[in-house]
Order: sequence, then C-alpha cells, then structure tokens
Amino acid sequence: MATDLKNIGETLSSQFRNLNGIHPGLWPILPRLLLAIGVAGLAVLGGYFGYWQGQYEELEQGAAQEQKLRDEFSLKVGQAVNLEELKRQKEQVDKYVVQMEKQLPGKAEMAALLSDINNAGTGRGLSFELFKPSRVDVKEYYAEQPIELRVNGSYHDLGAFAGDLAGMARIVTLNNISLETKSKDAKDAAAAGMLTLNATAKTFRYLDPEEVAQQRQAANEKKKNKGGNPQ
Repeated sequence: MATDLKNIGETLSSQFRNLNGIHPGLWPILPRLLLAIGVAGLAVLGGYFGYWQGQYEELEQGAAQEQKLRDEFSLKVGQAVNLEELKRQKEQVDKYVVQMEKQLPGKAEMAALLSDINNAGTGRGLSFELFKPSRVDVKEYYAEQPIELRVNGSYHDLGAFAGDLAGMARIVTLNNISLETKSKDAKDAAAAGMLTLNATAKTFRYLDPEEVAQQRQAANEKKKNKGGNPQ
C-alpha cells in the first residue's frame, strides 16, 4: 500500500518537472488543470473588482431607494386615508387662529385699548399713581406692550379691576403683582382697607405688514450671519 502511494506521488510530481520552455497546451493534464483553475479564479476576481463590485453597490443603493420610496408611499397612503380628518383638524386650527387674532388689536387700536384699561380702573373708583406704557417688544409674530401700573383702592375694588382686565375682549394679563399699604398712613390705610397694587399689565397686538416684512428680513439676515464663515 505504501509502495502504491509512493508510486502515485511520484507519478503526479513527475508531471510538474521540466515544464520550463514547454507550451502550456502541451503540459500534462494535472498542471494544465491547475493552471485553468488559477486563470478562472483570477478572471472571477478581476471581474468582481473591475465590474461586478460596482454593480453590487448600485444594486444595494437601488434597494435602499426602493425601501425609501415604499416608506414614503406608505406615509402618503396613510395621509390620503386620513385626508378628511386632517382637513377637519386644519379647519379647526384655522378657526382657532382667527379667534385668537380677533383678540389682538392692531397698531392703530392700541391707544383705545390703553384707554380702556385706564377706564376699567377709574370705573372701579381706583386712583392711578402710575400708568406708564413701556417700550413695545416686537416678537416674530406679534408685539408685546408692557404697562407699569401703580393703583390705589380697596382690596375688593382691586380684585374687581383685575377681573375686568381678564374679561376684556382683548388679551390683557397682569404680571409681577404685589399689594402694599401706604407707608406714611399704614394704620389708617389698613383700617380703611386701602391698598396699593403694583403690577405690570401686558397686552398684545398683531404686527402690521411693514413690521412683518422687517421681522422676516431680520430673521433672514440672522440666518445668513450664522451660516457665514468667520474671517
């Protein structure tokens, strides 16, 4: 058995001897077979890296794009199914926005609103020590008008005045509220129930077209400045 294996090994190894200078087509069967396998392997590797790899990458990209389109399609189908409900919700939001806008005066109506606030106090028998509209704070979609107040009156009348402001057709809020008695006649004031209300009333108005344009321009310039490269 060992002799047979030795003879087979010798026969196979003899096929690889003295191949230099001999045309591969004239080689013994085993060297030709191994050469063919090697050439085929190199051809496969060359085809993969030279051509098929790009095809595989395009195939993967196409599969990813297909999945993205499927997801977008599913989303749009869901939106289409709920289109009527979305329209109904949009109408409700639009009505709410219109309702809120009606509570905001325009720039020309602010003087009348300030007068209404003052009349609400005097109508309750209150006396104003201070009624000072401060600088208007213009926001992106609206303007805020603070008013510094210092008002004297009874606790009941001051409470009624705060309720009148809350019930106005226009939005008016009271902020930074504090109550105190007059220091020089503290005992008499306390006995009479007289107090001083210190507060900041805030009311709001919508922006006129010119102010909206200015705000948009300022926002665009801010974005440009953020996106610019520092020198």
